[in-house]
Amino acid sequence: MAIPLSYNLRNLSVRWTTTVMTAVGIGLTVTVMVSILGLVEGLHTSLAATGNPRHVLVMRKGSTSELTSTMTRQTFQDLRFTPGILRSPSGDPLASLEMVTVMVLESPDRPEGMNITLRGLLPVGFTLREQLKVVEGRKFLPGNREVIVGKSISDRYPKARIGRTLRFGRGEWTVVGVFDSGLSAANSEVFADLDQVSADFFRSDILSSVLARTADETAARTLVSRLSSDRRFSVLALTEREYYEQQTKSGDVVKILGFIVAAIMAVGSSFAAMNTMYAAVSRRAAEIGTLRVLGFTRGSILLSFFLESVFLSLLGGTFGCLLALPLNLVQAGIGNWVTFSEITFAFHVGPKTMAEGLAFAMLMGVVGGLLPARMAASKEIVIALRET
Repeated sequence: MAIPLSYNLRNLSVRWTTTVMTAVGIGLTVTVMVSILGLVEGLHTSLAATGNPRHVLVMRKGSTSELTSTMTRQTFQDLRFTPGILRSPSGDPLASLEMVTVMVLESPDRPEGMNITLRGLLPVGFTLREQLKVVEGRKFLPGNREVIVGKSISDRYPKARIGRTLRFGRGEWTVVGVFDSGLSAANSEVFADLDQVSADFFRSDILSSVLARTADETAARTLVSRLSSDRRFSVLALTEREYYEQQTKSGDVVKILGFIVAAIMAVGSSFAAMNTMYAAVSRRAAEIGTLRVLGFTRGSILLSFFLESVFLSLLGGTFGCLLALPLNLVQAGIGNWVTFSEITFAFHVGPKTMAEGLAFAMLMGVVGGLLPARMAASKEIVIALRET
């Protein structure tokens, strides 16, 4: 015969002070866990949103990123007419030669500044990035020392707002616009005219990469295979989505460190839940004896106290998830070890992340409740009835 769940819920409500204190401890642990997962999920979402499955990124063979790649204008002219690359209505291939480097932008948090990705691109580069919208000002004019900055950059760095000037290369550049690219990592970049940027960095003929559009994902993989096997070019080709998926490694260290912190806190929270349940067993010894007299088995008592511990942990886990929800309004920046620059993104605390937080809370409840539940179930009837 099973003990009704209402018995456990009543005990948690009657001893509400202990219940609340234990739930808060568990909740804070879950908040840390969910915050770390939300940060990593936000980074993954940002990078995943950047990659278009129809786009193929071409770099020098052996390169690990656009930053370390080199691409000559002659190579670009040779490969832009490769079968599989779509053409615009005017007949020009939809392929953008681009140069990627790093500039230092003064930060209110760090006097020494932060590394920001600077991308020089051709006008066709805007055509390829259909999700990009200029939300303030205008696009830069080819041949001018003008830049447009991602919305995340403009929000985080006062020096990168319309009308201000940025100093890099061989002089000053005027910010003439702010663009929004949705959740894309492009919001953490600065765009400028390819020819002007390459001249400023003395790289007029040595650029970084080529971004090309294909008809669909299948055509993209066909183009990747064709370019990778063509000995004339000696290039590394991969879909844009694959390229940005590789950069999610930036969040691995943060995730590991977060798990370590959460695990240490979880040990303390599990002991808190265990102490609470041991105290409950001690105070309710007479109740346990009465339950045995009424015919409830040791297994029923063990299950009852075990479920009570799990309920307590779920209460704390729910509190922790609710405490972490406002993080969805927070933006964070993390250094990208692939591009050696900062990526700005928003936390993403969604259903999946909260489910993992609740599962983590349940695990603490299982660990903290098993031994007290066994203790309650092992009490002899006569001894339990004599305890007060």
